[in-house]
Amino acid sequence: MTGRILDVQNLSIDIPVPGGMLHPVQNVTFHVERGETLAIVGESGCGKSLTSLALMDLLPSKAKRTADRLILDGIDMTTLSEHKMSDLRGNRMSMIFQEPMTSLNPAYTIGNQLTEVMLRHKNVSKAEATDRAVWLLEKVGITAARSRLQQFPHQLSGGLRQRVMIAMALMCGPDLIIADEPTTALDVTIQAQILHLLSELQREFNTGLILITHDLGVVARVADRIAVMYAGEIVESGTAIQIFDAPTHPYTQGLLACIPIPGKTPRGSHLGSIPGIVPSLVGSFDGCHFASRCPHVHAPCRSGSIAMREGLEAGHDYRCVLSPEQSAVNYASEAAQ
Repeated sequence: MTGRILDVQNLSIDIPVPGGMLHPVQNVTFHVERGETLAIVGESGCGKSLTSLALMDLLPSKAKRTADRLILDGIDMTTLSEHKMSDLRGNRMSMIFQEPMTSLNPAYTIGNQLTEVMLRHKNVSKAEATDRAVWLLEKVGITAARSRLQQFPHQLSGGLRQRVMIAMALMCGPDLIIADEPTTALDVTIQAQILHLLSELQREFNTGLILITHDLGVVARVADRIAVMYAGEIVESGTAIQIFDAPTHPYTQGLLACIPIPGKTPRGSHLGSIPGIVPSLVGSFDGCHFASRCPHVHAPCRSGSIAMREGLEAGHDYRCVLSPEQSAVNYASEAAQ
């Protein structure tokens, strides 16, 4: 089965704070096809995790979510009551949280937490839910799966806990999985195993996957398409090949320049960095959010809203006043230095 599983248009989040109104996510638009991996990347604080929580309708109580379109497989999530939304969470869409030790309840066994998901959403017996849990634990590479059901989260390593979270996300066969930095707390070897596992399971179950991360190395290995976020906005989007081969927004170019390249980056040389700090998103903001840090800023960047525009190839869009040709020349000259 193919087709678009998620369609998001102009998603925004507003949160009242003592200094005024915080706008951590502003007019974010993207989509996910069935069986596709969309990576949302950007530095800490750019709005990636809040975007995922908005999709799941798990934002803080004071936060206000608005969107022109928020469709999951034909279901308009902006019109759903809390009860109807809870029917979707864990069933049609699931989330793998960043830190499994705080996501799993330490007072309940692994088996309790796995079967609870399926018993809540599907008309199955406890035995059927247990069999599904054992089968999925084996699928995610956990040995002696049935005996693991009696263990508590603290009895498992970080890698095993993350595998349990993946199995839990798959219990009801969701159409969409959101993975919020699923490998951040794991060592490098386990990270590779978890990423490989996610890719295999996604292909097997034909599930849409949103991978939220700041690790571009991870993105290069698993993503089909990429959305780059900065200060609450998507500043560039396209296929993984388009983003890595021809980054067009200065922020994307800066991110890629920060990655040391084995055999090319001289030993002892300074690592790349993006000067400046992220602007405050409290109150109104005019112009490009990246203007204060951009090496190519000029007058038009500081006034009015900067719209997304098409890059050199179809499906490659970016938010900048520079033409794709100008951006390519700038990037090539900086890379040569």
